[in-house]
Amino acid sequence: MLLTQFQYELPPERIAQFPPSERTDARLLELNRNTGTIQTAATVATLVNHVKPGDCWVINDTRVRPARVGTRKPTGGYVELLVLGGGGLEAEALYRASKPLKAQQHLQCEVGGDTVLVQENLGNGVVTLTLSRPLDEFLNRAGRVPLPPYIPREPTSADQERYQTVYANEPGAVAAPTAGLHFTPSLMKAMTEAGATFARVTLHVGPGTFRPIRTADIRDHEIHSEQYRVTEEAAERINNARRVVAVGTTAVRVLESVATQRGRVEAASGETDLYIQPGFDFRVVNALLTNFHLPESSLLVLVAAFCGLDNMHRAYQAALENDFRFYSYGDAMFLT
Repeated sequence: MLLTQFQYELPPERIAQFPPSERTDARLLELNRNTGTIQTAATVATLVNHVKPGDCWVINDTRVRPARVGTRKPTGGYVELLVLGGGGLEAEALYRASKPLKAQQHLQCEVGGDTVLVQENLGNGVVTLTLSRPLDEFLNRAGRVPLPPYIPREPTSADQERYQTVYANEPGAVAAPTAGLHFTPSLMKAMTEAGATFARVTLHVGPGTFRPIRTADIRDHEIHSEQYRVTEEAAERINNARRVVAVGTTAVRVLESVATQRGRVEAASGETDLYIQPGFDFRVVNALLTNFHLPESSLLVLVAAFCGLDNMHRAYQAALENDFRFYSYGDAMFLT
């Protein structure tokens, strides 16, 4: 399929720069994949009305690290790091600077007073680093919320809470699983009382989530691998469900990565580079809650695979015509 089939025009003012006042105030577009029916009058608070007895709603409990770190070279030049992960005192990071970084350069953190040493420049804007303290301790001192590139502002104290799901538990992501940002404990309680169960899986969202497809044929694109984990408890809940609802594309990728030929979910951990395109055979996921994604992105391709390319375009057109807000802090769509 051609990349041009996954384009749409989005006015810049429709990109949400701040979250709604309350998480559940986000608007909700509803699409029935079989009939093509679209509704645009609901909010996320009404998700409880979509619960069916025997539902299992699968949530991604990854926790976003404060992975964006501002540093200075000894010459005073500014270098921004996006620390992707690591072990011990070693880490890998993307960087932005006026000139390429060199091995053995020292960088002074603007917050916290720590220094980092560039060990190697791997090319393509990636370096390996030696930190002055263990990774999470270092980031908690020197880092700030890694807001996406389409939110070009400095993060506020409010972002520390709102760019994180209420059930975030496992540190490791550099971007939020944004469909989950809409949930609150009270909404989840109401959904449970209506007959739903929740199962937690983990997929640590990497920077590839913002990476546009650059190939003319989408089949030639490669997905960056991301770490995942599915516990025995989660697998049991999912396998006992009458309907499996994935909260976000990251949950979809986890579930379909560990699915057997017969549509059972197996407990597992590892890395996945599953690239879901139109024609994909969904073995586990029956419904999907997701935000509105960037044009020419693998996430938009996944949505088209789930609901059909024509339905996807119709839904996005309806969202544009009805003043929905887009991307991480924007509104949501529920595909059944």
